[in-house]
Amino acid sequence: MDGSQITVEVHTSLKELSEEDWDACAGGQSANPFITFRFLHALEKSGSIGVGTGWHPRYMAVKSDQMLVAVAPVYIKEHSQGEYVFDHNWAHAYEQAGGRYYPKMQVAVPFTPVTGERFLARPGWEATAQSALTQAMVQVASDNELSSVHITFCSEKEAELGKALGLLHRTSQQFHWLNDGYHNFDEFLSKLSSRKRKNIRKERAKARAFGGEIRTFTGPEILPEHWDAMWTFYQDTGARKWGTPYLTRAFFDALHETMRSDVLLVFAISDGRPIAGALNFIGAEALFGRYWGCVEDHPCLHFELCYYQAMDWAIEHGIASVEAGAQGEHKLARGYLPVTTHSLHWLRDSGFLEAVRSYLEAERKAVSDDIEILTAWGPFKKFSEEDHQ
Repeated sequence: MDGSQITVEVHTSLKELSEEDWDACAGGQSANPFITFRFLHALEKSGSIGVGTGWHPRYMAVKSDQMLVAVAPVYIKEHSQGEYVFDHNWAHAYEQAGGRYYPKMQVAVPFTPVTGERFLARPGWEATAQSALTQAMVQVASDNELSSVHITFCSEKEAELGKALGLLHRTSQQFHWLNDGYHNFDEFLSKLSSRKRKNIRKERAKARAFGGEIRTFTGPEILPEHWDAMWTFYQDTGARKWGTPYLTRAFFDALHETMRSDVLLVFAISDGRPIAGALNFIGAEALFGRYWGCVEDHPCLHFELCYYQAMDWAIEHGIASVEAGAQGEHKLARGYLPVTTHSLHWLRDSGFLEAVRSYLEAERKAVSDDIEILTAWGPFKKFSEEDHQ
């Protein structure tokens, strides 16, 4: 590395970069599906990002002499939708003070609140890459009078290095289920308090009484008609949560072409027709729950398809954890525990930066306290005598 010429390029399309090079920086084909070329390209190819979406790609690539050693998924944003680390109050405060918050720079996987590397580097280049990319991001933002740079759902290691590079550090929380080497779902239930254990059994029984069957599909088992059903479910949930769904129908076709082996679909089927479904992505160490929807309402079916079936599948396939998306303290009673997520921020206006710095110090303490309290309130046994219940 010593003596090499480090340069940073900005690209407006992934097609300008090699899939092989990108994935070599992203840790290979199976580690985290969301930072792979095929996932990010599916977003771009399908029109889920790009013109008219408020997400404008500006992928950054670091070269040492002529070798690509690092990349980052960078976007210029015209709004704060689809990010899951909320800065709406920051935008409002800045604009109330006479500033212009948008456009801003976002370093993230669009519409995906999943922790992963954001400074994607070949082994041995991590620190050099993060330093070079951070400097380039700040320079591009300054040169183009962007208000800010936001690196969301980065890894804890990246957060530590980012702080050392002068970026502001923000924390939040999610709820993840951890597979403690369970051989089956009943073994997991045996670790819970009696009340929580009984409640989960009741929920599963209610869900399975909907009058049909629950099936999982992955890889070549996934057929085009499954995507038709999943699109219907996604639209239903998207219309209720966001008004307009973020993803296009073409995105699901792109998944069928290149990512079926990365996907687990869980469907509730009644009279041969899917009536509800959940879309999960499969990583090397985690199963990621992403979208859910239904065309019929049945008690507890959401919990069964999104949480319990995912846990069943993770146990069967030796997956270490299930990440069921953003927010949701209701997950705590179902075996999901709070974990810390990280993001990094740079603000061009020095006065605004100091105000946000003070806010983040208080917020980090509040998040830490909240995680400690919620963990103590978790569903797992607290007293040894429960073993005899």
